[in-house]
Amino acid sequence: MFLQKEDLKNNIYNYQIDQITEGDDIIVLQAMASAEEELRSYLQGNHKKEYLDGRLRYDVDAILSATGTDRNAMLLNCAINIAKWNIVDLCNVDIIYEQAKERYDRAVDWLKQLAKGVVNLSSLPTIKESDDTDESESKMNAFIYGSRKKFNHEA
Repeated sequence: MFLQKEDLKNNIYNYQIDQITEGDDIIVLQAMASAEEELRSYLQGNHKKEYLDGRLRYDVDAILSATGTDRNAMLLNCAINIAKWNIVDLCNVDIIYEQAKERYDRAVDWLKQLAKGVVNLSSLPTIKESDDTDESESKMNAFIYGSRKKFNHEA
């Protein structure tokens, strides 16, 4: 996993996690897995043509398989905030709910900007476009124009 339980201590105290989850590590692992999947959903483009507009396509598997200090610090922080939110959502034990919600919203907003190409991270691995498609040909096929056949009442 990209996110480890030890990483959460940067954003939430262990005693708070234990109180909320009642010491059940399965809840923590599920929150982290959910956070990683949410992070993946923002980094992974879909197959709509609008995503072939030249924005960077990130190698999500390489990004999320990184460990230790090889992980991107910004993405790690976002994943921690999302996982914290998933845990805090269970209960409000000695945690400022508004602060956790604000950090979660800020992480999600930033990830949306990353997904749209508004912001980019130069340190993330990207997927190179395949050489089997001519670049000018793919740009030409981006738009289709024309008209319908002329309607005729007599035919």
